[in-house]
Amino acid sequence: MAKLALQKISYVVLMLFIISIISFGAIHLAPNSFFASGELNPNITPEAIEQLKKVYGLDKSLSMQFFSWANALIHFDFGISFASGKMVKDEILSRISITLIMNIVSMILVFVISIYFGIKSAFKQNTKYDTISKNFSLVSYAMPSFYLALLLVMIFAVKYKIFPISGLHSPFKTEGFAYILDEAWHLVLPIFVMVFGGVGSLIMYVRSLSINILKSDYIFYAKTRGISKKDLFWRYLLPNLSPPIVTILGLSLPGLIGGSVILESIFSINGMGLLFYQSALSRDYPVIMGILIISAFLTLLGNIIADLVLLKLNPFTK
Repeated sequence: MAKLALQKISYVVLMLFIISIISFGAIHLAPNSFFASGELNPNITPEAIEQLKKVYGLDKSLSMQFFSWANALIHFDFGISFASGKMVKDEILSRISITLIMNIVSMILVFVISIYFGIKSAFKQNTKYDTISKNFSLVSYAMPSFYLALLLVMIFAVKYKIFPISGLHSPFKTEGFAYILDEAWHLVLPIFVMVFGGVGSLIMYVRSLSINILKSDYIFYAKTRGISKKDLFWRYLLPNLSPPIVTILGLSLPGLIGGSVILESIFSINGMGLLFYQSALSRDYPVIMGILIISAFLTLLGNIIADLVLLKLNPFTK
């Protein structure tokens, strides 16, 4: 186990280093910059721009800039934001919690709903229920998230005024349990959009896996012994579904940040997705790099967690 842990840590460190090189190079190949003439202030002088570049270390060569940034990264220091002048670490930490809450809640709901309806559809294959389930999955898979978000806002926020249009809190709710409920109420629509867009393909995936498992010989012999559907599910179906579902769960973690960019922008939720969008528009490179590295770390962490869970489920997996 210690050898495996060392291998995983080495893998994370190596991959983060490679990803940081690629991200750093790609960002600096982008046209224009935050300090381009006229971007900050149309009246700014070239001398002032050069002074700002010197303050932020942008007057050095790209290699020197990268090694300075990488050295600071080891100490969990992403630098200073060009736009706000605040530490990038503080900017990210102040916003990452709401993004993680939204995505973790939606991910749990997606997997619970998909497993339930996918297995039920497999047990009722070629029935009316199965047809409805497949059609729903198709609509879910094809529906653009931004379109559904705008449609829900128009219906439930603008027309019927059931849910708030945007933001996280109402001005009159400041503390206590009412504050938490108010935040949860603001998150109903964005989480619904995330869940609706995620269940479609997963329902069909679980259905397909379940049908293949139900066609297996050991399932046939279990049925001949008069096994109940409940025992069939817990003893045979779920254990065989767990490894591929855990793998999909690990691969879903990269979407924690990227999938929030559009929805957080539409609903004006002050999270990591909106921060990334605003930073990209303003060419705030330190913030962009910080978010990319955290996203990469979450991706690698998800893969490692999935590998460890699979190892626990099947000790013979290598």
